[in-house]
Amino acid sequence: MINLPSTIRIAFRSLRVNKMRSALTMLGIIIGVGAVIAMIAVGSGASARIAEQISSMGSNLLIILPGTTTAGGVRMGMGSQPTLSMGDAEAILRECPAVEAVAPTHGGVAQLVAGHMNWSTGVTGTTPGFFLVRDWQLAAGRYFTDQDVKSATKVALLGQTVVDNLFGDQNPVGQSIRIKNVPFQVIGVLERKGQSPQGQDQDDAVYIPVTTAQKKLFGAQFPGMVRIILVKARSTDALNAAERQIGDLLRQRHHIGQKQDNDFTVRNLTQIMQTAEQSSKVMTLLLGAIASVSLLVGGIGIMNIMLVSVTERTREIGIRMAIGAKTWDIRLQFLIEALALSLMGGVIGIILGVSSSVVISTMSGWPTVVSPLSIVLAFGFSGVVGIFFGFYPAYKASLLNPIDALRYE
Repeated sequence: MINLPSTIRIAFRSLRVNKMRSALTMLGIIIGVGAVIAMIAVGSGASARIAEQISSMGSNLLIILPGTTTAGGVRMGMGSQPTLSMGDAEAILRECPAVEAVAPTHGGVAQLVAGHMNWSTGVTGTTPGFFLVRDWQLAAGRYFTDQDVKSATKVALLGQTVVDNLFGDQNPVGQSIRIKNVPFQVIGVLERKGQSPQGQDQDDAVYIPVTTAQKKLFGAQFPGMVRIILVKARSTDALNAAERQIGDLLRQRHHIGQKQDNDFTVRNLTQIMQTAEQSSKVMTLLLGAIASVSLLVGGIGIMNIMLVSVTERTREIGIRMAIGAKTWDIRLQFLIEALALSLMGGVIGIILGVSSSVVISTMSGWPTVVSPLSIVLAFGFSGVVGIFFGFYPAYKASLLNPIDALRYE
């Protein structure tokens, strides 16, 4: 019968006798586990940042762009032909079952003045549905209403960046600003959104009723014209159905024949962003896989040191066998030594990996996310490495002939 407590004591006593060798043997595992945790944390942080940016754009989002024009053989860019209208937006909301909310937009860049401060930014005319489509909450004040849109009221909602540059620490709600020398009353401030996936500051914007933008600021080539229509589908599963329903409806409304090209484009922004997020996850797995190679290198180091240890302790093994130690006693002793080195290296590696993640985040400003799963996987893998690479030295030690081992010098 194997005397496990005695075998464990002998294994750890051997490790304490050779402290420097044990420390150097653990080094490969320490670096491997630390690298795996740090790399996965960096990759997970990137995925979290992309997911946050996707969320800031709005969920289940479709964008409808107007068509292109061709003049003298020269094809202009998308949006050069004004083909979308307020009527299109109203029909989409009314006749497409997969659509939850619609927001037509019409705007441009304008100079804002408040008191002695001024700021140039994008001014977007839209409807109350815009804030539902974009999942955008208020920090103060109120949204404009459908009645504001019908009456072309001169009211405005400000993003946080505009507030910072025009009002500083003051509360802008209720105050007056001028947009292209037209006076507007500030009725609300939107919560901070941060950067879009394209790196644009989403808070550097002003939102006004779409009819106000059409009639009093930017004009329109024909009544009711809008530049873009944003659509929120009822769910992620309904995105494809919403896209198909919108395409069929707009072709019918724009009198597009069966063989004619669309004079509009429907883009699924959620799928584009999810593709970017998926790419980030693949990169996280790749970083983790690359870092895992160092764990294998550490395991090979354990095997090499254990083989040297077997050779140096041949006489000790012979004495133990001569006084009654069984094959499995010897094998278990060396397996325990290898496993102990791996697990102790794993614990130190976890501390190193978590610390490195914090340092990387602090120095680079890049978010890192230390997943408990990555810690468990790295620690578990280090134990597997210890058993796998420690088995051959243990097996070799257990096969020694006691007489030959006692004669070994």
